[in-house]
Amino acid sequence: MLGAEVPDFSPICDIVFVVIDSIKSYKSTMRILGIDPGLQITGYAVIEENGSSHSLIEAGCIRPKKSDQTAIRLAEIAREVETVITDLKPDAVAVEDLYSHYDHPKTAIIMGHARGVVLLKAAESNLPVYIYASTRIKNSLTGNGRASKRQMQMMISSEFNLAAPPEPPDIADAMAVALCHLRAIKQEAMTAK
Repeated sequence: MLGAEVPDFSPICDIVFVVIDSIKSYKSTMRILGIDPGLQITGYAVIEENGSSHSLIEAGCIRPKKSDQTAIRLAEIAREVETVITDLKPDAVAVEDLYSHYDHPKTAIIMGHARGVVLLKAAESNLPVYIYASTRIKNSLTGNGRASKRQMQMMISSEFNLAAPPEPPDIADAMAVALCHLRAIKQEAMTAK
């Protein structure tokens, strides 16, 4: 066999490597971090979609001390969001969009600070961020874009088979924005076919 000519497999190897790379990048599950930003309470939830079902991985809230200065509270939100991202490894982040009644513009500004910290931590982790209006989130879950906080809590409780509605409502809102994103992905995939 010494001196035998070795066939050139390089074109085939390129194809094999492409297929292997595609298999490596394929994920059968998707994790979404939903966040309802707020300076007093930031709700978060990580849900996982696996085919036709979804499950709650973790949900909670970040409550900075009300007595702390705004900068200190934002730093705490940033640390906690970073910990959630690092520990639970979401594939994307879904955030509720800002909304403020014209009578309360300061509320939007304050919420904007917390939202900015969340967006920064997602960007630093190279995670895509998806923003959803509260009316779209509510409509996605209840069919009513003006659903009450209580209705949202009850729907989330039912959707995830929870023994009781999540408290505070910020947790249910975070779960809802994550679920809204999963539904938006599925709807987009169906319309693309």
